[in-house]
Amino acid sequence: MRVVILGAGPAGLAAAQAASAQGAEVVLLDEGERVGGQFWRHHDTLTDSGLHHRWRAFERLRGALDRVSVHTSASVWRVERDDGIRLHAVVGEADDTARQALLVEADALVIATGAHDRVLPVPGWTLPGVTTAGAAQALAMRDGVVLSRRTVVAGAGPFLLPVARSIARAGGAVAEVLEAVRPAALVRGWGRAPWRLAGVAPKAVELGVYAASLARHGTRFTPGHAVTRIHGTGGVEAVTVQRLDTQWRPVAGAERTVECDGVALGYGFTPRLEAALQAGCALTADRFVEVDTRQATSVPGVYAAGEVTGIGGADLALAEGAVAGFAAAGGGLADPRIRGPLAARARMRAFAVRLRTHEIRPGWTDWLDDDTIVCRCESVPRSRIDAYAHASPRGLRLASRVGLGACQGRTCGPAVEALLERELGFDRRPVLSSVRIGELAALRPSSAPVRAANPDPAPNPEEQQ
Repeated sequence: MRVVILGAGPAGLAAAQAASAQGAEVVLLDEGERVGGQFWRHHDTLTDSGLHHRWRAFERLRGALDRVSVHTSASVWRVERDDGIRLHAVVGEADDTARQALLVEADALVIATGAHDRVLPVPGWTLPGVTTAGAAQALAMRDGVVLSRRTVVAGAGPFLLPVARSIARAGGAVAEVLEAVRPAALVRGWGRAPWRLAGVAPKAVELGVYAASLARHGTRFTPGHAVTRIHGTGGVEAVTVQRLDTQWRPVAGAERTVECDGVALGYGFTPRLEAALQAGCALTADRFVEVDTRQATSVPGVYAAGEVTGIGGADLALAEGAVAGFAAAGGGLADPRIRGPLAARARMRAFAVRLRTHEIRPGWTDWLDDDTIVCRCESVPRSRIDAYAHASPRGLRLASRVGLGACQGRTCGPAVEALLERELGFDRRPVLSSVRIGELAALRPSSAPVRAANPDPAPNPEEQQ
């Protein structure tokens, strides 16, 4: 039995290890240069393992890949379900003119494509020195460099804390960490039914590490505030910080200026649904892939794990990935080998529920001026989006150019949909990733790799916990 896994982050790696343990032939595809995904971004020689949560778990999972056919720098541009499961990809660096076509046929598919940073537009966010929180952390974790000399980290969610720590550990200064959720809402959200968090005590230790880092570097943490304007000419020079009400509307007269030369923005994450949608998977009401207790989707033979099924962090992704890989390879949930991941999944879902405390409130749109750029790729301001608000999704794109740039709406799509209060289908694409016309015209796909040569039994899936 062949199981193909799309994505080599925590969920994908755990799925690969578990499917291999069940005896399946496993093919792992990832668009990154190295396995590890967004969570374990690393450089073979520069990475500081102290910046990575659960680094030993990554090393164990990576060590099990000698039994798996791994393709990195593999851009999957098409998922077909007409007659079996087929994934079309091109393998090679994005700017390589000689990428190789690859066709993988499988009996089961595990979609573990993860999520990407969600950023809310703000006046001045196109200035040099502004980036996503995830990009700022990636620079520190993978390359050991910092975005700027003095950075403001702003947004919503626990992810802001490890970002600030990464910047400080890499030698940068964090001027302030701004959390948009107000203190009372934080207490209500995280303090509700605290006994349900008893099984995730390590998360409290992790929080203590981040808090100690902020204290050690004298970094101020301010809830209920946001960056509502970024100032500068050739780059970032300062930001306006304002207090927010419960719906994230700026409170008049409650603003101040913070000098800085960098801004890292992060308002949670948006699941990467393109492959799941192309495979025909049903979504939940809040637009995540719908799965059952086996992590099976609505499409026979297709499973999903990690952030595409709900934002819950790497520990939940590891557990879901192990369950998905084991089930995709024919394993049953009554098997004692999967007992550990099932228990971990239940514990971490109790933690994931608390993340809803940081969900985006609608008042953020009051930060924007008419000329605030919403679509960075095509320099589309809010006023142009408003002008075509009642057009069809296709008409809106063609008339305003929103979502037609290099990122194809991955960055601006959620913000545009929030502004117009309707879905526009930015994540429904006939071609999932950028492919040259010449590559399509010259396709002569090779067959999928054969079974990995190492016949030794893979470790128990429970070992990844």
